[in-house]
Amino acid sequence: MKRIVLLLGCLAVMPSITQAGELFRWIDAKGKVHYGDAPPADATQIEPLKFPAATTPGEDLPYATRRAQQNFPVTLYVAENCTEYCNQARNLLIERGIPFVEKALQTQEELDAFKALSGSGSVPTLRVGRSFLKGFLAEQWHNELDIADYPKTAPYRAPRTHPPASTPTAAGQQVAPANPESAGEAVPDSATGQ
Repeated sequence: MKRIVLLLGCLAVMPSITQAGELFRWIDAKGKVHYGDAPPADATQIEPLKFPAATTPGEDLPYATRRAQQNFPVTLYVAENCTEYCNQARNLLIERGIPFVEKALQTQEELDAFKALSGSGSVPTLRVGRSFLKGFLAEQWHNELDIADYPKTAPYRAPRTHPPASTPTAAGQQVAPANPESAGEAVPDSATGQ
């Protein structure tokens, strides 16, 4: 009974907390700084405080997608010299509405860590949960995403903040895929600074 009364009391107080108006910062007559929702009449240098809206990452995702993302997070591994297949891989994930993290392998340390983690140095590589899919094979990637219970079509579309289809190297030249037969591109040592 005490718990119910305590719960009802908390619920009664919550609306007043969530409906609190603006917060202000001000300085009193003695030069002391104060914060609150109602500055006194003798306060000077009153400034309204602005707080960013509290949003949870991924809250705009459908429930099924959030659940799949929680159980089987998706990471796309790419490299600077990977153009055609990495772009196809990225577009597959974007068009299907899969939230993913893209990791560009740029340094030798990143490449070594990737090889130790995945057992391979080819890109693009897709990681779904603990599974690694080396090389871009659309059917295989779709099957793995289906097994992870990602929706086949989703209203969510990731923002396109990725590089354009052709990414030039430091010298301004385009780099062709190293192994087009398997649709996986090996990361040469020259791309990692050696």
